Amino acid sequence: MMKKRTTSTVEMEGLLGADVQILDIRPIESYNGWPLNGEDRGGHIPGARSVPIKWFDYIDLNDILEAKGLVRDSKTVIYGYDSEHCSKAFDLLERMGFQDLSVYEDFFQEWIPDPDKPLQTLARYECAVPASWLKEAIEEPKGKGLGDDGLVVCHCHYRNFDDYILGHIPGAIDMDTNSLESTETWNRRTPEELSEVLKSKGITSETTVVVYGRFSHPRNEDPFPGSSEGQLGAMRCAFILLYAGVKDVRVLNGGLQSWLDAGYPLSKEESKSIPADGFGTDIPARPDIVVDTEEAKRILSAEDANLVCVRSWPELIGKVSGYNYIEKKGRIPGAVFGNCGSDAYHMENYRNLDHTGREYHEIERMWEEIGVTPERFNAFYCGTGWRGSEAFFNAYLMGWPRIAVYDGGWFEWSSDDSNPYETGVPEGMMISGRIYGL
Repeated sequence: MMKKRTTSTVEMEGLLGADVQILDIRPIESYNGWPLNGEDRGGHIPGARSVPIKWFDYIDLNDILEAKGLVRDSKTVIYGYDSEHCSKAFDLLERMGFQDLSVYEDFFQEWIPDPDKPLQTLARYECAVPASWLKEAIEEPKGKGLGDDGLVVCHCHYRNFDDYILGHIPGAIDMDTNSLESTETWNRRTPEELSEVLKSKGITSETTVVVYGRFSHPRNEDPFPGSSEGQLGAMRCAFILLYAGVKDVRVLNGGLQSWLDAGYPLSKEESKSIPADGFGTDIPARPDIVVDTEEAKRILSAEDANLVCVRSWPELIGKVSGYNYIEKKGRIPGAVFGNCGSDAYHMENYRNLDHTGREYHEIERMWEEIGVTPERFNAFYCGTGWRGSEAFFNAYLMGWPRIAVYDGGWFEWSSDDSNPYETGVPEGMMISGRIYGL
């Protein structure tokens, strides 16, 4: 076993921009920008990769490191909040065959306090909240920067109130996705319907809303009784809330699993909403983040826009439609492939194994390979809006200015026989990404 080597602050500065692997082993939220240890500044050293210390207990760690493109023969520097965690990561990586390892132990004491030392943050990091922040905001909301009308936490599910009663975050109300999207078209509901639902839930344009869900499957037969793929549903709810006009919409990063991983308790008692007198603004306040079929067609012919298909490879080539209620199989000609993951109910390419959002630099690189960049107008779609909403929310977190969801997606497109479609392996299509974390 090699003796643990250390890197000084001066040496760390000299490594910026160099061919070196810098591993940030703090929680992904700290990497994104949350100051979770009392520090004055949040964020990560430029060029660092997120490999949280809790992943070092996973049997899949080797697969995670390979998926991130980390190699054993490159110079690798580890940093985090404390020496004990850094030593643990150092010892395990050494046993895995990493050759040139060192630890930067003065990140917290020297790098963060110095405003001249650069840190990068996710533009809207505060909209992907850690479980610790949410617990404090529920118990003691003062000082948490909430909206003028307070905090509402939504346990999201698809037509399954039992999922809520099975166990939810104390104080959270239930939010059936069907209350926000039509059960006929799966598009967002009318402004009048949204207004009534949101008011009944005590949600106004000035409310801070945090959404989350449980992990499983939506809309098809549920292999896990009592649950639904609530985190995808939560992303869908987050998108519709933004569309309606809620100014401060946040997602619990990692969903209910992150709450459980933190050791926090669940409740089985229903929390009653206190209805609001009004929503506070006309709905929709953000019509610009939704496109429908005619606008999707214009995007396909535009030089500065992308229609981004956030579906799986089997759906793209027409092997499956992806849903038991969609008959036609295939893809929209001219769309770029944003590759969600293995099937219609998974988003591996956008998530980590612990269900937290994937390191945003990795998503940026994946999108850049297919021409999806912040300078262009990017409209994301899938089958009926859930996966498209999650991809949208990733771009929203990154602060991209021109983004939307094609709400009708493949369901609406394929329902009109006059709309063209393709099947088979595409020729010349820009394809990026891989099944992440399997």
